[in-house]
Amino acid sequence: MKNKLFPLVVFAIGAGLLTGCKGKKDAVSTPENRGEREVVEYCFGDDYISDDDHFRASATGTSERREVARSIARRLAESDLAASLKTVVEVVAENQATQMGFGSNDEVTTVFNELTRSIVNEALVGTKPICEKLTVSADGNKFTAYLALELSGADIANRYVEGLKNEERIRADYNYDQFKQTFDEVMSTYRKQ
Repeated sequence: MKNKLFPLVVFAIGAGLLTGCKGKKDAVSTPENRGEREVVEYCFGDDYISDDDHFRASATGTSERREVARSIARRLAESDLAASLKTVVEVVAENQATQMGFGSNDEVTTVFNELTRSIVNEALVGTKPICEKLTVSADGNKFTAYLALELSGADIANRYVEGLKNEERIRADYNYDQFKQTFDEVMSTYRKQ
């Protein structure tokens, strides 16, 4: 009797092992079955990235108070925008100083640096929001503000031109066409980064 049951038991165990292993190999890992969800980011994406004509910056702010969340988002976006402006204007200023034959003249470098600071500080006043969204958490305790700001590249160029025209130490050597070409090249290069 033992001899007749032994092959039957071995067959049953083997069949159980084979079918149990096969089922797990067919399962495909997906974001949904791993418990992941898509995150919606307002005011971010291709429409909110700087281009050849505009400087843009996006940010979010979260707080238990609605206005504080908005204020945080605005500060972060303006900070990002200021950093972008400063980078572009400094490169333009450096190129202008070189093209105008000043090289590394300390006085001229100081003039361009002052002009850069002034332009960046004034320009932030002219920013306009191109996207604003406010959300509240499910429990109603946290607000998240989403914000994208925009500033015209032409406005920055015009401010720079006015600054150069008013600066006695470099006015005589200033060339608008040369400046505009340099500014456009730097804006184009900045966009591709």
